[in-house]
Amino acid sequence: MALKLNRYLGCLEWAVGYRRSDLTADFLAAIIVTIMLIPQSLAYALLAGLPPEAGLYASILPLIAYAIFGSSRTLSVGPVAVISLMTAVAIGRVVETGSIGALEAAVALATLSGLMLIVMGLLGLGFLANFLSHPVISGFISASGILIAASQLKHILGISVSGHNLFELASALAANLTQTNLPTLILGTTVLVFLFWSRKGLKPLLVKLGLKEPQAALWARTGPVWAVIASTLAVSLFGLDRMGVNTLGDVPAGLPSLALPSFDVDLWAALATSALLISVVGFVESISVAQTLAAKRRQRVDANKEMLGLGAANLGAAVSGAFPVTGGFSRSVVNFDAGAVTPAAGIYTAIGIALATLFLTPLIKMLPIATLAATIIVAVISLIDLGALGRTFSYSKADFSAMAATIVLTLVSGVELGILVGVGLSLFLFLYRTSKPHSAVVGRVPGTEHFRNINRHKVITSDHLLSLRVDASLYFANARFLENCILSKVAEQPALTDLVLMCTAINDIDASALESLEAINERLAESGVKFHLSEVKGPVMDKLQRTEFLDALTGQIFLTQFQAVAALAPETIQEKNL
Repeated sequence: MALKLNRYLGCLEWAVGYRRSDLTADFLAAIIVTIMLIPQSLAYALLAGLPPEAGLYASILPLIAYAIFGSSRTLSVGPVAVISLMTAVAIGRVVETGSIGALEAAVALATLSGLMLIVMGLLGLGFLANFLSHPVISGFISASGILIAASQLKHILGISVSGHNLFELASALAANLTQTNLPTLILGTTVLVFLFWSRKGLKPLLVKLGLKEPQAALWARTGPVWAVIASTLAVSLFGLDRMGVNTLGDVPAGLPSLALPSFDVDLWAALATSALLISVVGFVESISVAQTLAAKRRQRVDANKEMLGLGAANLGAAVSGAFPVTGGFSRSVVNFDAGAVTPAAGIYTAIGIALATLFLTPLIKMLPIATLAATIIVAVISLIDLGALGRTFSYSKADFSAMAATIVLTLVSGVELGILVGVGLSLFLFLYRTSKPHSAVVGRVPGTEHFRNINRHKVITSDHLLSLRVDASLYFANARFLENCILSKVAEQPALTDLVLMCTAINDIDASALESLEAINERLAESGVKFHLSEVKGPVMDKLQRTEFLDALTGQIFLTQFQAVAALAPETIQEKNL
């Protein structure tokens, strides 16, 4: 029973042997992450177009749910920039941003995302993350980072603009530039400069003040907290709110009211596609971070458990009136560096956020919106990696085209179309590449039992024997290519009596490819050529043995290519040819 529960409850792997030293390490890490998460939660709620308290709510129950079901020891779950942007886009399509219905839509989105992730986890569909290629994800995140930063400039300038893509945002900003509020601009720019400086300059300063380097590195990440405190005090002391500086306003104190999401068929149907995209993108981002951190401690992360953990976290967000969440890179790195040992650190962080929600909300009434916008801009700048375009172009033109298309369409048409086209183009390019796999006529390297491409090496061949190596598994997309390749080469060699298909790189043969092999066997027989196979892998042979193909095969199956040549063209392995 315990083993069965262990498949679904990640906490069973760490809770049983939890020690006092683990509690101390997790508690200290939670303090650092809590300090970092408070301004982030408020900022990402702003980005999602939701009330600030929704960000705090998204950082309480979801963290506890993930600690129970997730498999990563150090992943920190909560609101993140890209998912917040996708949430804002999805909500904006069904209700007016900032309206009462926006929160209901966000809760529905979190519910759908949670249910989808749980179902996928139970069905063992963690492999779906593989369909999002790294170039596409990299391009999507970079483009999303640009969009997010551009969308926050209005708060730095103190103007009111809107837009769903980079062109609309840039046009609106340019048209309203004359309406810039000077106090807001000065405050926002000052915070931006400080936050950029704190990323590299605060740590050396703290070291000079006597902190040890590891502690200085951790506290340097609390720059946004100092920016929040200083800018809030500035507004209060100098009455900047009366000069047009927008502030956070009243934030309800108290814990979220737990309630089941309302079931609105039309709303859920309208949000279903967006929820699926948020689920998959959030999972890919989260599993990447979790696996990276786990590898540093020689731990393992279960993809299906991660789906269950993230699904539970999103349902936790839904019942507490919040929006979709996932694992965050910056917070997880801080959690890891701060010495977190188990997911209990997430539970302690949730308690810290809950206490902040109960007692600190009156203190942030005068927090400038420009400060939160600056926090978002600095956070997403690190996501932008346009240099990857050049690196990808020099390595793979196909991957570059998918990456470039994702970036352009995300910037021009929005995040959902960008990621959909990127994934679609990646799959198309994969099918195109594998529909024409590399193949080579091979010969024996003199003095060895090795066989290599006749165009790359000086090898020994035979006029009546053709050895062909196909460097890919055989499936429906390349089955016809194999037929055409073999038949065209046979037509070029009238003296041919035997053809050996070298199966070194063939890991699978599907039903369509099997039919092609049967057709090749028949056509070669009609041409007086015997069809042989060599170096067939065990799983492939197991499948072939369940068919009638081997009985109809005109030739033989050889364990190695050398055995095939020794039997079919022994003259080519005589000592005089070495």
